[in-house]
Amino acid sequence: MAETEELPKTIVRRVVKEKLSTYSDDGDIAVHKDALLAFSESARIFIHYLSATANDICRESKRQIINAEDVFKAFEETEFAEFVGPLKDFLEEFRKKNAGKKAAVPKGKGDEKGKGDEEKRKRKAEGEPFDKGDGVDDDQ
Repeated sequence: MAETEELPKTIVRRVVKEKLSTYSDDGDIAVHKDALLAFSESARIFIHYLSATANDICRESKRQIINAEDVFKAFEETEFAEFVGPLKDFLEEFRKKNAGKKAAVPKGKGDEKGKGDEEKRKRKAEGEPFDKGDGVDDDQ
């Protein structure tokens, strides 16, 4: 059996404490170690469930690479449709922010090394797959 991947505990702790502190009068929340473990394991299971659903949607479309739309449809299929709107807004904002960063990079930089990089970046920003090789896109 494959080794279980754990989410980074510090990140889980930070996310939980930041979210819970908004509901506290003094902003200081103590979270027991077992509770953090439960949050972490719940998130891991949810990620696996959501990714398996997105993978099924992708395969039904006869594709090998999961894109953002597959994830949005997976949220809808798993009855978490209320998250799709905020996630789409976040993704749009993220793309705009990164497009601004990319525009700030001088055009002459890296011309020799990554001639196809500009096309890959455009496809990635549009949510299209660009790696037809092994079916895995580590950047998405």
